[in-house]
Amino acid sequence: MRTLVVGAGAIGGYFGGRLLQAGRDVTFLVRPRRAALLAKQGLSIQSPVGDFRLPAPPTITEDAVQDPFDLVLLSCKAYDLQGAMASFARAVGPRTVILPLLNGMRHVDVLADRFGPNHVLGGLCVISATLDADGVIVHLNDLHSLTFGELDGSRSPRIEGIASTMSGAGFDARLSDAIRQDMWEKWTFIAAVAGITCLMRAAIGDIVAAGASELSAGLLDECAAIAAAEGFPPRRPFLDGVRATLSTPGSPITASMLRDVESGKPVESEAILGDLLRRAANTDRHSLLRIAYAHVKAYEARRKRDEAAAEKTA
Repeated sequence: MRTLVVGAGAIGGYFGGRLLQAGRDVTFLVRPRRAALLAKQGLSIQSPVGDFRLPAPPTITEDAVQDPFDLVLLSCKAYDLQGAMASFARAVGPRTVILPLLNGMRHVDVLADRFGPNHVLGGLCVISATLDADGVIVHLNDLHSLTFGELDGSRSPRIEGIASTMSGAGFDARLSDAIRQDMWEKWTFIAAVAGITCLMRAAIGDIVAAGASELSAGLLDECAAIAAAEGFPPRRPFLDGVRATLSTPGSPITASMLRDVESGKPVESEAILGDLLRRAANTDRHSLLRIAYAHVKAYEARRKRDEAAAEKTA
């Protein structure tokens, strides 16, 4: 199965690298600067479950994409989706399937509108990874799962083929018969964690120490209620696990969104918080989700203003 991994950052680089390590047919679609760096330094993964380095991994840039691939593995940020779709459009043929690992649910409709519903799978990953200053992929713990499935829950020959490709590739691969449910549950989790850690500008353990665990629980309940109203009520074991996570003393957990805010980077405010809020049947002025979303949007407004000021003085 010829697989095109869009991007070779922390997520795409990790899973694509593990697939290459297992001997799979993988090519990275990257920008020229990243292609040059990979050609010079190779693809490197540092991980508690095993390091890996591949000199000069297979790469291609947008202008060189000509032929269709069997599978497109898409791991960009939601705010980069339009550009990413344009970059891999020529790689999508009649039998190509796209496996997105983006947060939220809106991207499923965006991809289906662009390429057709039959080309789009459901997917999600659970991993904590980052790129260091030298472009090395640093895997921060032993969690590295990738879940995928047909959006209608069927066991098609193509999804079985993808499962075969992913199996034994050095990470936890799971074929799901309820991928929409899985995606909604992940969305509920990340919205609760991102919302509360950004709002409080603190790790979960610090929020617990402040005696504010009930705020975390309240935000989780809001997010879960929206998921339930959309037809995907979070399952009890999932909710119990998230509640335990949100109330763990000393927990260092923060959302990647908070780390992006603290670094002055773009954030996925719309995909994670805004789209969820818009799906709510009704919200009052005391809604924690609404307040958390407004908090992040205020950060974005300030960031935009600061960028404009910097351009004027450049």
